[in-house]
Amino acid sequence: MAKKAYPLRIDDKVLAALQGWADDELRSMNAQIEYLLRQALYQQGRLKPPLPKVVQEGDD
Repeated sequence: MAKKAYPLRIDDKVLAALQGWADDELRSMNAQIEYLLRQALYQQGRLKPPLPKVVQEGDD
């Protein structure tokens, strides 16, 4: 999956709250923002969740 840089302007209070949440979940700020965006997109039906990985016998 290719990733693109995107400049984001965000309110200081929102940024601080996101940083605290990211710290609590041991994520970077960037990973937290991407996680939250993906969750919102899944919930709205705008992005399909990834298919679960099928584990076959002998795959250890």
